[in-house]
Amino acid sequence: MSLLNTNDLHQIFENLDKNGDGLVSLEELNWLLEKTGVKFSLGELESVAGKSRFDFNEFLFFCDSISKQNNGGDEDENEENDLVNAFKVFDLNGDGFISCEELQNVLSRLELWDTSSGRDCRAMIGVYDTNLDGQLDFEEFKNMMFLSTIS
Repeated sequence: MSLLNTNDLHQIFENLDKNGDGLVSLEELNWLLEKTGVKFSLGELESVAGKSRFDFNEFLFFCDSISKQNNGGDEDENEENDLVNAFKVFDLNGDGFISCEELQNVLSRLELWDTSSGRDCRAMIGVYDTNLDGQLDFEEFKNMMFLSTIS
């Protein structure tokens, strides 16, 4: 299971492609990785990536291969580890919950939050907030991620 579907990755790709040339450079990719807390030098990233620029299909392959590389062993355990790591990206204060402010902060840092879209993070959280506390705990986050991959 991938935490992001192809449409999500396409949106990320388009946001990364700052110059609009249909390619993502290592610099653009490194910007995203740094925003999510992953630190690579450009030399290290080029060594891992094997090239300096990606079209969308190569970007998908890179994302998939990185996901698989980080996931040796049992697939269910790997999925759970991926979800825990993704949850930690959004749980900025480490309290075990994702608040509306944290969700909006992370989406803004990734340039995936468009204030003109009219989206409301409280409504986004509310769809999956089964205990109605206004934030997502890990189980609610896991359900959200699972449901978003099958819809």
